[in-house]
Amino acid sequence: MLAHPFLLMAAIVLASVNMRAALASVAPLVGEIAADFGLSSTASSLVTSVPVLFLGAGALVAPWLGRRFGIEAVLAAALVLLGAGILVRVLPSVYALYGGGVLVGTAIALLNVLMPGLIKRDFADRAASMTSLYTGAMIAGATVVAAAAVPLEEAFGGSWEASLACWSLLAALAAVAWLPQVLLARGGTARGSRTVQEARADAVSAVPARSVWRSALAWQVTLFMGLQSLWTYVLIAWMPTIFTDHGMSRSTAGVLFAFNTLTQVAGAFAVPLLAGRMRSQRPLVVLVTTLVAAGYAGLMIAPVQGAWLWSALLGVGQGGGVGLALTLIVLRAGDAVTASRLSGMAQTVGYLLAAAGPLAAGAVHQATGSWTVPIVLVLCVCAAALGIGLLAARDRKV
Repeated sequence: MLAHPFLLMAAIVLASVNMRAALASVAPLVGEIAADFGLSSTASSLVTSVPVLFLGAGALVAPWLGRRFGIEAVLAAALVLLGAGILVRVLPSVYALYGGGVLVGTAIALLNVLMPGLIKRDFADRAASMTSLYTGAMIAGATVVAAAAVPLEEAFGGSWEASLACWSLLAALAAVAWLPQVLLARGGTARGSRTVQEARADAVSAVPARSVWRSALAWQVTLFMGLQSLWTYVLIAWMPTIFTDHGMSRSTAGVLFAFNTLTQVAGAFAVPLLAGRMRSQRPLVVLVTTLVAAGYAGLMIAPVQGAWLWSALLGVGQGGGVGLALTLIVLRAGDAVTASRLSGMAQTVGYLLAAAGPLAAGAVHQATGSWTVPIVLVLCVCAAALGIGLLAARDRKV
Protein backbone atom coordinates (compact mmCIF):
# COMPACT_ATOMS: atom_id res chain seq x y z
CA MET A 1 0.00 0.00 0.00
CA LEU A 2 1.58 3.25 -1.09
CA ALA A 3 -0.25 6.18 0.45
CA HIS A 4 -2.40 6.51 3.55
CA PRO A 5 -5.14 3.85 3.48
CA PHE A 6 -7.83 6.52 3.54
CA LEU A 7 -6.39 8.22 0.44
CA LEU A 8 -6.16 4.91 -1.38
CA MET A 9 -9.72 4.00 -0.41
CA ALA A 10 -10.97 7.41 -1.60
CA ALA A 11 -9.19 6.91 -4.92
CA ILE A 12 -10.69 3.42 -5.26
CA VAL A 13 -14.19 4.73 -4.57
CA LEU A 14 -13.87 7.55 -7.12
CA ALA A 15 -12.55 5.15 -9.76
CA SER A 16 -15.36 2.72 -8.96
CA VAL A 17 -18.03 5.39 -9.35
CA ASN A 18 -16.83 5.80 -12.96
CA MET A 19 -17.01 2.08 -13.81
CA ARG A 20 -20.68 2.23 -14.80
CA ALA A 21 -21.46 5.95 -15.00
CA ALA A 22 -20.59 6.41 -18.67
CA LEU A 23 -22.74 3.38 -19.56
CA ALA A 24 -25.72 4.15 -17.31
CA SER A 25 -25.93 7.74 -18.57
CA VAL A 26 -26.80 6.55 -22.10
CA ALA A 27 -29.73 4.19 -21.49
CA PRO A 28 -32.35 6.85 -20.57
CA LEU A 29 -31.31 8.86 -23.65
CA VAL A 30 -31.08 6.10 -26.29
CA GLY A 31 -34.41 7.13 -27.82
CA GLU A 32 -33.25 10.73 -28.28
CA ILE A 33 -29.89 9.65 -29.66
CA ALA A 34 -31.51 7.23 -32.11
CA ALA A 35 -33.97 9.90 -33.27
CA ASP A 36 -31.19 12.44 -33.87
CA PHE A 37 -29.13 10.03 -35.98
CA GLY A 38 -32.06 8.10 -37.51
CA LEU A 39 -30.94 4.77 -36.06
CA SER A 40 -32.93 1.52 -36.17
CA SER A 41 -33.45 -0.60 -33.06
CA THR A 42 -30.50 -2.80 -33.99
CA ALA A 43 -28.23 0.15 -34.77
CA SER A 44 -29.23 2.00 -31.60
CA SER A 45 -28.42 -1.12 -29.55
CA LEU A 46 -24.83 -0.71 -30.75
CA VAL A 47 -24.64 2.52 -28.76
CA THR A 48 -24.57 0.36 -25.63
CA SER A 49 -23.15 -2.83 -27.17
CA VAL A 50 -19.96 -1.28 -28.57
CA PRO A 51 -18.63 -0.15 -25.15
CA VAL A 52 -19.46 -3.56 -23.66
CA LEU A 53 -17.68 -5.30 -26.54
CA PHE A 54 -14.55 -3.30 -25.80
CA LEU A 55 -14.89 -4.09 -22.10
CA GLY A 56 -13.85 -7.55 -23.25
CA ALA A 57 -11.28 -6.46 -25.82
CA GLY A 58 -9.62 -3.99 -23.43
CA ALA A 59 -9.45 -6.63 -20.74
CA LEU A 60 -7.05 -8.63 -22.93
CA VAL A 61 -4.26 -6.09 -22.49
CA ALA A 62 -5.05 -4.84 -18.97
CA PRO A 63 -2.94 -7.40 -17.01
CA TRP A 64 0.09 -6.79 -19.28
CA LEU A 65 -0.26 -3.02 -18.95
CA GLY A 66 -0.54 -3.33 -15.18
CA ARG A 67 2.67 -5.36 -14.98
CA ARG A 68 4.52 -3.14 -17.45
CA PHE A 69 3.60 0.32 -16.15
CA GLY A 70 2.16 -0.35 -12.69
CA ILE A 71 -1.46 -0.65 -11.63
CA GLU A 72 -1.64 2.89 -10.29
CA ALA A 73 -0.42 4.53 -13.50
CA VAL A 74 -2.71 2.46 -15.71
CA LEU A 75 -5.74 3.23 -13.54
CA ALA A 76 -5.02 6.96 -13.74
CA ALA A 77 -4.50 6.78 -17.51
CA ALA A 78 -7.74 4.80 -17.90
CA LEU A 79 -9.67 7.55 -16.16
CA VAL A 80 -8.18 10.16 -18.49
CA LEU A 81 -9.08 7.97 -21.48
CA LEU A 82 -12.60 7.57 -20.10
CA GLY A 83 -13.10 11.33 -19.88
CA ALA A 84 -11.83 11.73 -23.44
CA GLY A 85 -14.14 8.97 -24.70
CA ILE A 86 -17.17 10.61 -23.11
CA LEU A 87 -16.39 13.88 -24.90
CA VAL A 88 -15.72 12.20 -28.26
CA ARG A 89 -19.04 10.37 -27.98
CA VAL A 90 -21.04 13.63 -28.04
CA LEU A 91 -19.44 15.06 -31.18
CA PRO A 92 -21.96 15.59 -34.06
CA SER A 93 -21.13 12.40 -35.94
CA VAL A 94 -22.42 8.84 -35.74
CA TYR A 95 -18.83 7.68 -36.18
CA ALA A 96 -17.81 9.69 -33.12
CA LEU A 97 -20.77 8.24 -31.23
CA TYR A 98 -19.48 4.71 -31.77
CA GLY A 99 -15.78 5.68 -31.64
CA GLY A 100 -16.28 7.34 -28.28
CA GLY A 101 -17.97 4.14 -27.14
CA VAL A 102 -14.81 2.23 -28.08
CA LEU A 103 -12.70 4.55 -25.90
CA VAL A 104 -15.20 4.39 -23.03
CA GLY A 105 -15.35 0.59 -23.11
CA THR A 106 -11.56 0.21 -23.27
CA ALA A 107 -11.06 2.58 -20.35
CA ILE A 108 -13.65 0.86 -18.17
CA ALA A 109 -12.09 -2.51 -19.05
CA LEU A 110 -8.77 -1.39 -17.57
CA LEU A 111 -10.52 -0.24 -14.39
CA ASN A 112 -12.56 -3.44 -14.13
CA VAL A 113 -9.65 -5.83 -14.60
CA LEU A 114 -7.01 -4.16 -12.45
CA MET A 115 -9.17 -3.37 -9.43
CA PRO A 116 -9.44 -6.98 -8.09
CA GLY A 117 -5.65 -7.40 -8.27
CA LEU A 118 -5.14 -4.12 -6.43
CA ILE A 119 -7.61 -5.21 -3.74
CA LYS A 120 -5.91 -8.60 -3.38
CA ARG A 121 -2.49 -6.93 -3.15
CA ASP A 122 -3.20 -4.05 -0.77
CA PHE A 123 -6.18 -5.36 1.23
CA ALA A 124 -5.53 -9.11 1.30
CA ASP A 125 -7.03 -9.47 4.79
CA ARG A 126 -10.13 -7.43 3.89
CA ALA A 127 -10.67 -8.50 0.29
CA ALA A 128 -14.39 -9.26 0.58
CA SER A 129 -15.24 -6.03 2.43
CA MET A 130 -13.21 -3.93 -0.01
CA THR A 131 -14.90 -5.67 -2.94
CA SER A 132 -18.21 -4.78 -1.29
CA LEU A 133 -17.09 -1.14 -1.01
CA TYR A 134 -16.00 -0.73 -4.60
CA THR A 135 -18.91 -2.61 -6.16
CA GLY A 136 -21.30 -0.60 -4.02
CA ALA A 137 -19.64 2.63 -5.14
CA MET A 138 -19.82 1.47 -8.75
CA ILE A 139 -23.56 0.85 -8.52
CA ALA A 140 -24.19 4.05 -6.55
CA GLY A 141 -22.44 6.06 -9.25
CA ALA A 142 -24.59 4.46 -11.92
CA THR A 143 -27.71 5.23 -9.87
CA VAL A 144 -26.97 8.94 -9.63
CA VAL A 145 -26.05 9.17 -13.29
CA ALA A 146 -29.15 7.29 -14.49
CA ALA A 147 -31.43 9.45 -12.35
CA ALA A 148 -29.78 12.68 -13.52
CA ALA A 149 -29.59 11.91 -17.26
CA VAL A 150 -33.03 13.18 -18.33
CA PRO A 151 -33.20 16.13 -15.87
CA LEU A 152 -29.77 17.27 -17.11
CA GLU A 153 -30.94 16.95 -20.70
CA GLU A 154 -33.95 19.15 -19.90
CA ALA A 155 -31.80 21.63 -17.95
CA PHE A 156 -29.55 22.02 -20.98
CA GLY A 157 -32.48 22.78 -23.27
CA GLY A 158 -33.03 19.26 -24.59
CA SER A 159 -29.35 18.59 -25.32
CA TRP A 160 -28.51 14.94 -24.72
CA GLU A 161 -24.94 15.80 -25.73
CA ALA A 162 -24.51 18.18 -22.80
CA SER A 163 -26.10 15.67 -20.43
CA LEU A 164 -23.58 12.99 -21.39
CA ALA A 165 -20.59 15.35 -21.51
CA CYS A 166 -21.04 16.36 -17.86
CA TRP A 167 -19.72 13.01 -16.69
CA SER A 168 -16.27 13.65 -18.16
CA LEU A 169 -15.76 15.91 -15.12
CA LEU A 170 -16.35 12.94 -12.82
CA ALA A 171 -13.64 10.97 -14.64
CA ALA A 172 -11.25 13.93 -14.40
CA LEU A 173 -11.82 14.20 -10.64
CA ALA A 174 -11.06 10.51 -10.16
CA ALA A 175 -7.89 10.79 -12.28
CA VAL A 176 -6.64 13.59 -10.04
CA ALA A 177 -7.33 11.45 -6.96
CA TRP A 178 -4.97 8.76 -8.33
CA LEU A 179 -2.05 11.15 -8.87
CA PRO A 180 -0.60 10.70 -5.33
CA GLN A 181 -0.56 6.92 -5.82
CA VAL A 182 1.09 7.26 -9.23
CA LEU A 183 3.75 9.66 -7.97
CA LEU A 184 4.57 7.53 -4.94
CA ALA A 185 4.77 4.39 -7.07
CA ARG A 186 7.08 6.09 -9.57
CA GLY A 187 9.24 7.43 -6.74
CA GLY A 188 9.57 3.99 -5.17
CA THR A 189 8.42 5.27 -1.78
CA ALA A 190 6.56 2.21 -0.62
CA ARG A 191 7.05 1.15 2.97
CA GLY A 192 10.17 -0.92 3.44
CA SER A 193 13.60 -0.72 1.85
CA ARG A 194 12.74 -2.05 -1.62
CA THR A 195 11.10 -0.04 -4.38
CA VAL A 196 7.56 -0.75 -5.50
CA GLN A 197 8.83 -2.00 -8.84
CA GLU A 198 11.17 -4.50 -7.16
CA ALA A 199 8.45 -5.75 -4.82
CA ARG A 200 6.05 -6.15 -7.73
CA ALA A 201 8.65 -8.02 -9.80
CA ASP A 202 9.40 -10.36 -6.90
CA ALA A 203 5.70 -11.05 -6.43
CA VAL A 204 5.26 -11.91 -10.09
CA SER A 205 8.33 -14.14 -10.26
CA ALA A 206 7.32 -16.00 -7.11
CA VAL A 207 4.14 -17.25 -8.76
CA PRO A 208 4.33 -20.12 -11.24
CA ALA A 209 3.46 -19.00 -14.76
CA ARG A 210 0.63 -21.54 -15.05
CA SER A 211 -2.02 -20.26 -17.38
CA VAL A 212 -5.45 -19.71 -15.84
CA TRP A 213 -6.87 -20.43 -19.29
CA ARG A 214 -6.25 -24.15 -18.66
CA SER A 215 -8.19 -24.23 -15.39
CA ALA A 216 -11.75 -25.58 -15.39
CA LEU A 217 -12.53 -23.53 -12.28
CA ALA A 218 -11.26 -20.37 -13.98
CA TRP A 219 -13.61 -21.04 -16.90
CA GLN A 220 -16.52 -21.53 -14.50
CA VAL A 221 -15.80 -18.18 -12.82
CA THR A 222 -15.41 -16.60 -16.26
CA LEU A 223 -18.71 -17.90 -17.62
CA PHE A 224 -20.59 -16.83 -14.50
CA MET A 225 -19.09 -13.36 -14.91
CA GLY A 226 -20.20 -13.30 -18.56
CA LEU A 227 -23.73 -14.57 -18.04
CA GLN A 228 -24.51 -12.21 -15.17
CA SER A 229 -23.02 -9.34 -17.18
CA LEU A 230 -25.23 -10.28 -20.14
CA TRP A 231 -28.47 -10.08 -18.16
CA THR A 232 -27.33 -6.74 -16.69
CA TYR A 233 -26.34 -5.06 -19.94
CA VAL A 234 -29.59 -6.09 -21.64
CA LEU A 235 -31.37 -4.13 -18.91
CA ILE A 236 -28.96 -1.20 -19.12
CA ALA A 237 -29.62 -0.99 -22.85
CA TRP A 238 -33.35 -1.70 -23.01
CA MET A 239 -35.12 -1.42 -19.65
CA PRO A 240 -36.45 2.13 -20.16
CA THR A 241 -37.49 1.21 -23.72
CA ILE A 242 -39.38 -1.87 -22.52
CA PHE A 243 -41.42 0.34 -20.21
CA THR A 244 -42.09 3.09 -22.77
CA ASP A 245 -43.08 0.51 -25.41
CA HIS A 246 -45.81 -0.58 -22.99
CA GLY A 247 -47.18 2.95 -22.63
CA MET A 248 -45.15 4.39 -19.76
CA SER A 249 -43.92 7.98 -20.04
CA ARG A 250 -40.22 8.51 -20.70
CA SER A 251 -39.68 10.40 -17.43
CA THR A 252 -41.34 7.66 -15.36
CA ALA A 253 -39.30 5.01 -17.18
CA GLY A 254 -36.15 6.98 -16.35
CA VAL A 255 -37.13 7.12 -12.68
CA LEU A 256 -37.78 3.37 -12.64
CA PHE A 257 -34.41 2.73 -14.29
CA ALA A 258 -32.75 4.85 -11.61
CA PHE A 259 -34.69 2.98 -8.91
CA ASN A 260 -33.52 -0.31 -10.39
CA THR A 261 -29.93 0.94 -10.26
CA LEU A 262 -30.40 2.20 -6.70
CA THR A 263 -31.61 -1.18 -5.45
CA GLN A 264 -28.50 -2.75 -6.95
CA VAL A 265 -26.49 -1.06 -4.18
CA ALA A 266 -28.08 -3.36 -1.58
CA GLY A 267 -27.03 -6.51 -3.42
CA ALA A 268 -23.62 -5.12 -4.33
CA PHE A 269 -22.81 -4.33 -0.69
CA ALA A 270 -24.38 -7.32 1.03
CA VAL A 271 -23.51 -10.24 -1.24
CA PRO A 272 -19.70 -9.82 -1.22
CA LEU A 273 -19.73 -9.49 2.57
CA LEU A 274 -21.75 -12.68 2.90
CA ALA A 275 -19.60 -14.43 0.30
CA GLY A 276 -16.43 -13.68 2.25
CA ARG A 277 -17.84 -15.49 5.29
CA MET A 278 -18.79 -18.64 3.41
CA ARG A 279 -16.59 -21.51 2.28
CA SER A 280 -19.03 -22.20 -0.55
CA GLN A 281 -21.06 -19.40 -2.13
CA ARG A 282 -23.67 -21.70 -3.69
CA PRO A 283 -26.65 -20.29 -1.71
CA LEU A 284 -25.79 -16.83 -3.02
CA VAL A 285 -25.70 -18.11 -6.61
CA VAL A 286 -29.20 -19.51 -6.17
CA LEU A 287 -30.40 -16.27 -4.57
CA VAL A 288 -29.16 -13.83 -7.23
CA THR A 289 -30.19 -15.93 -10.24
CA THR A 290 -33.66 -16.50 -8.78
CA LEU A 291 -34.19 -12.79 -8.15
CA VAL A 292 -33.12 -11.84 -11.67
CA ALA A 293 -35.23 -14.57 -13.28
CA ALA A 294 -38.29 -13.49 -11.28
CA GLY A 295 -37.79 -9.86 -12.29
CA TYR A 296 -37.44 -10.71 -15.98
CA ALA A 297 -40.52 -12.92 -15.84
CA GLY A 298 -42.42 -10.00 -14.36
CA LEU A 299 -41.32 -7.73 -17.20
CA MET A 300 -42.77 -10.26 -19.61
CA ILE A 301 -46.08 -10.87 -17.80
CA ALA A 302 -47.05 -7.46 -16.37
CA PRO A 303 -44.35 -4.89 -17.18
CA VAL A 304 -46.19 -1.73 -16.20
CA GLN A 305 -48.49 -3.00 -13.44
CA GLY A 306 -45.64 -4.48 -11.38
CA ALA A 307 -42.88 -2.19 -12.62
CA TRP A 308 -41.61 -1.13 -9.20
CA LEU A 309 -41.50 -4.70 -7.88
CA TRP A 310 -39.74 -6.04 -10.97
CA SER A 311 -37.24 -3.19 -10.85
CA ALA A 312 -36.47 -3.96 -7.21
CA LEU A 313 -36.08 -7.72 -7.72
CA LEU A 314 -33.87 -7.17 -10.74
CA GLY A 315 -31.84 -4.52 -8.97
CA VAL A 316 -30.98 -6.60 -5.91
CA GLY A 317 -30.23 -9.58 -8.15
CA GLN A 318 -28.10 -7.55 -10.57
CA GLY A 319 -26.09 -5.89 -7.81
CA GLY A 320 -25.66 -9.19 -6.00
CA GLY A 321 -24.67 -10.90 -9.24
CA VAL A 322 -21.87 -8.50 -10.14
CA GLY A 323 -20.70 -8.36 -6.52
CA LEU A 324 -20.61 -12.14 -6.33
CA ALA A 325 -18.81 -12.49 -9.68
CA LEU A 326 -16.09 -10.04 -8.65
CA THR A 327 -15.77 -11.62 -5.21
CA LEU A 328 -15.39 -15.08 -6.75
CA ILE A 329 -12.43 -13.78 -8.75
CA VAL A 330 -10.73 -12.72 -5.52
CA LEU A 331 -11.73 -15.77 -3.46
CA ARG A 332 -10.87 -18.36 -6.11
CA ALA A 333 -7.41 -16.81 -6.65
CA GLY A 334 -4.61 -17.80 -4.30
CA ASP A 335 -2.62 -14.56 -4.62
CA ALA A 336 -2.64 -11.08 -6.18
CA VAL A 337 -0.95 -12.16 -9.42
CA THR A 338 -3.42 -14.98 -10.02
CA ALA A 339 -6.25 -12.59 -9.16
CA SER A 340 -5.10 -10.20 -11.90
CA ARG A 341 -4.77 -13.04 -14.41
CA LEU A 342 -8.15 -14.49 -13.52
CA SER A 343 -9.72 -11.03 -13.59
CA GLY A 344 -8.30 -10.45 -17.06
CA MET A 345 -9.61 -13.79 -18.33
CA ALA A 346 -13.04 -13.48 -16.69
CA GLN A 347 -13.64 -9.97 -17.93
CA THR A 348 -12.21 -10.54 -21.42
CA VAL A 349 -14.43 -13.52 -22.17
CA GLY A 350 -17.24 -12.37 -19.90
CA TYR A 351 -17.75 -8.96 -21.47
CA LEU A 352 -17.30 -10.26 -25.02
CA LEU A 353 -20.15 -12.63 -24.19
CA ALA A 354 -22.16 -9.87 -22.52
CA ALA A 355 -21.76 -7.56 -25.52
CA ALA A 356 -23.94 -9.91 -27.55
CA GLY A 357 -26.85 -9.37 -25.16
CA PRO A 358 -28.06 -5.85 -26.01
CA LEU A 359 -27.45 -6.36 -29.73
CA ALA A 360 -29.26 -9.72 -29.84
CA ALA A 361 -32.15 -8.41 -27.75
CA GLY A 362 -32.56 -5.41 -30.06
CA ALA A 363 -32.40 -7.54 -33.20
CA VAL A 364 -34.90 -10.12 -31.89
CA HIS A 365 -37.25 -7.35 -30.75
CA GLN A 366 -37.06 -5.71 -34.17
CA ALA A 367 -37.73 -9.05 -35.87
CA THR A 368 -40.67 -10.09 -33.65
CA GLY A 369 -42.13 -6.70 -32.71
CA SER A 370 -42.34 -7.86 -29.10
CA TRP A 371 -40.16 -8.13 -25.99
CA THR A 372 -41.47 -11.61 -25.12
CA VAL A 373 -38.92 -13.65 -27.08
CA PRO A 374 -35.90 -11.56 -25.96
CA ILE A 375 -36.97 -11.97 -22.31
CA VAL A 376 -37.45 -15.74 -22.71
CA LEU A 377 -33.91 -15.94 -24.07
CA VAL A 378 -32.59 -14.04 -21.05
CA LEU A 379 -34.43 -16.46 -18.75
CA CYS A 380 -32.44 -19.23 -20.46
CA VAL A 381 -29.30 -17.25 -19.64
CA CYS A 382 -30.39 -17.19 -15.97
CA ALA A 383 -30.74 -20.97 -15.98
CA ALA A 384 -27.27 -21.38 -17.47
CA ALA A 385 -25.80 -18.94 -14.91
CA LEU A 386 -27.31 -21.00 -12.10
CA GLY A 387 -25.64 -24.18 -13.29
CA ILE A 388 -22.25 -22.59 -13.97
CA GLY A 389 -22.37 -20.53 -10.78
CA LEU A 390 -22.92 -23.58 -8.59
CA LEU A 391 -19.65 -24.98 -9.97
CA ALA A 392 -17.74 -21.71 -9.63
CA ALA A 393 -18.91 -21.25 -6.01
CA ARG A 394 -17.17 -24.38 -4.70
CA ASP A 395 -14.38 -23.94 -2.16
CA ARG A 396 -11.48 -24.35 -4.60
CA LYS A 397 -8.45 -22.35 -5.78
CA VAL A 398 -7.36 -21.73 -9.34
